[in-house]
Amino acid sequence: MLRWLIGGGREPQGLAEKSPLQTIGEEQTQNPYTELLVLKAHHDIVRFLVQLDDYRFASAGDDGIVVVWNAQTGEKLLELNGHTQKITAIITFPSLESCEEKNQLILTASADRTVIVWDGDTTRQVQRISCFQSTVKCLTVLQRLDVWLSGGNDLCVWNRKLDLLCKTSHLSDTAVGKELIIFRLVAPTEGSLEWDILEVKRLLDHQDNILSLINVNDLSFVTGSHVGELIIWDALDWTMQAYERNFWDPSPQLDTQQEIKLCQKSNDISIHHFTCDEENVFAAVGRGLYVYSLQMKRVIACQKTAHDSNVLHVARLPNRQLISCSEDGSVRIWELREKQQLAAEPVPTGFFNMWGFGRVSKQASQPVKKQQENATSCSLELIGDLIGHSSSVEMFLYFEDHGLVTCSADHLIILWKNGERESGLRSLRLFQKLEENGDLYLAV
Repeated sequence: MLRWLIGGGREPQGLAEKSPLQTIGEEQTQNPYTELLVLKAHHDIVRFLVQLDDYRFASAGDDGIVVVWNAQTGEKLLELNGHTQKITAIITFPSLESCEEKNQLILTASADRTVIVWDGDTTRQVQRISCFQSTVKCLTVLQRLDVWLSGGNDLCVWNRKLDLLCKTSHLSDTAVGKELIIFRLVAPTEGSLEWDILEVKRLLDHQDNILSLINVNDLSFVTGSHVGELIIWDALDWTMQAYERNFWDPSPQLDTQQEIKLCQKSNDISIHHFTCDEENVFAAVGRGLYVYSLQMKRVIACQKTAHDSNVLHVARLPNRQLISCSEDGSVRIWELREKQQLAAEPVPTGFFNMWGFGRVSKQASQPVKKQQENATSCSLELIGDLIGHSSSVEMFLYFEDHGLVTCSADHLIILWKNGERESGLRSLRLFQKLEENGDLYLAV
C-alpha cells in the first residue's frame, strides 16, 4: 500500500503487458474524496459492509467477527463475536413502519452452519440458529411480509420471532448453477393458517453459471452469467424481455460450444455485479463497466477496461455518477455523460452482441430503426481514482453525509472523506469552540 500511496499508481498486470486502462492525473478536480481514515479491527479478508442507520455501519469477513463503526468519525463502536468460521452473509431486518416499537435486527450467516440474530440497538446476541445442514450462503428480507429467508441447500422462511415458517426440499447444486428456480411464497389466509413455499418454474435459458441477479422494479429483474449472458426477465410470467451476450473475439470458424470453452478460460466476460435505476442497468463485466438502457435495450456507454482486474462491485451515485471497485485494489469514480454520435457511425443494437456472436435476441432480430442524424449516446468518463488498498477491494458503502467506505482483502477498511466538506466542518467546530470560550469576541 505504501508503494501505491507514494508512487501514485499501480503496476501493470502480467509480463510486459500494456493496459489500455484509462488514467487520470494527480489533480482530480472532480473527485471530492481527498481525505481518508484507515480503520483496523479485522484479522482476515473483509468481504461485507452493511449500513445500519444514517451514521453507523457494520463490517464482516473471513475472521468471523462483526464490527460496528461510526461512519462520521471512524470510531469502532462494538465488536460482535459468535461465529467460529468465516461470515458468508449479513443483512439488516428493520421493523415495520406501522410498528410502534422500532427494533432493527442484524442477521449474520457463517460457514459454521449457523445464523446469529443480533439486536441492532444493543448489539446483544438474540439467538443462534444451528439447525442448518449446510452453509447458508444468502440472506434476504421480505419487508412487506415481515419475514426473512435463508438460502443454502435449503430455502427457509422465518418470521421476526425466529420461527421456521416453511422450507423447500433439498436443492441440488444446479440450483446455484445455470438453472434459475422460481418459488411462490404462500402466506396464511382465512382458509389456511399455514405458510408454504412452492416451486413454480425452472428457467434454463442461461448456458453457464448465474453469478448475479437484481430486481429492476416490480415487473422485471436481470440475471448475469459466467459467459457474459445478460437476460432481462418479466417478473410476472418469467419470459425473456431481452437477451444479450458478450464474447471474446474468436475466429468465425468456431462453433458455439468452442466459443463457450474459450470464454471460460478467462473472467473477462463474467458478469460479477449489477446495479440499476429507473432507466439503466449498470453491469460489472470482467474488467469493464457497461451501461444498458432498459428502454432502448442496448448499451449506451461502456468502458471495456475500467480496471486492471475484475470489477467486483458497482453502484450508482447522485449526479449521474458511478463507482466501481476491483481485484486490482482500486476504487474509481465515473461520470455518465451524453455525447453526439456522427450520423455515419454504426450504433450497437444489442448489449454485448456488438462482437456479432451468440444467440440473437428477439429485439436484435428485428429490423433496426434508422437512427436520427444526431443519435444520442453516452460515455463513462473517469473523474476519480482512489488508491489506498493493497489488495482486492470487495465492496463499498456510500453515505451522503459521511463519505465512502471500502473494505478489502488487505484486512482494512478505508473511510474516504469529502475534503472540502470536512475542512468546513472543522472550521465550524473551531468557531463554535471559540464562541463558547469567549475567545471569538476577544479576537475580534
